[in-house]
Amino acid sequence: MGGKNSKEMISKSTTGATGSTGASSTAMLPSKRITGNYLVIWADGNINLANEDCQHTLTQLRDVVNQVNTCTTAEECIQSLQENSEEISFVISSGALGQHLVPDIHGMPKLDAIYIFCGNKQRQEAWARNWTKIKGVHTSIKPICTALQMAVKQCNQDQTTVSIISTSESGSSKDLNQLEPSFMYTQIFKEILLDMKHDHKAVKDLVAFCQEQYHDNKKELKLIQEFQRTYNPTAALW
Repeated sequence: MGGKNSKEMISKSTTGATGSTGASSTAMLPSKRITGNYLVIWADGNINLANEDCQHTLTQLRDVVNQVNTCTTAEECIQSLQENSEEISFVISSGALGQHLVPDIHGMPKLDAIYIFCGNKQRQEAWARNWTKIKGVHTSIKPICTALQMAVKQCNQDQTTVSIISTSESGSSKDLNQLEPSFMYTQIFKEILLDMKHDHKAVKDLVAFCQEQYHDNKKELKLIQEFQRTYNPTAALW
């Protein structure tokens, strides 16, 4: 699709009725929903943000998911999950807190997985096996980060959709009526990006926005600083 025409066709298709299901299909276009909204909640009564080990654990978790909240009570964790009900969430809980917390949160639809982070794996496994959303009991943060990374990847794959449209000009408008909104809005978004001016102010605004979003993530902040220092429009990939 190109420029103005595709924007007009997509705009019409969002307001028109659903087209016939018998249109020809000769090309497959992947339509991926942008899903960066993941939340990790670390719940442990012994969390001390002034502690170096605690900060190291947070750094490792934020290397996987940028948004990590800490809670020291079950009530705080439940409240955090309820306030972020639109985001896919993961909970990392201590064993002692988890026994009281898990029954109250297990049924939440946006809660994808729970990981128990404890000092005695055998003791916690005895009760944890009764809850299907508990995906592991671990005594160190590294295997939790690995499992979390795989879970996020799976969530991304689960939310990837494929839209099928005709390559023929005559069938394009008809087929667009059948596309889900996420594909059409992504197409419009891509064209807006290509039409935007990418001057020095745009780069400055992007850097400021990213620094605000990732202010607690040292790894991402380094990448943002590198981008700010080395970005050259003539070398950008399009």
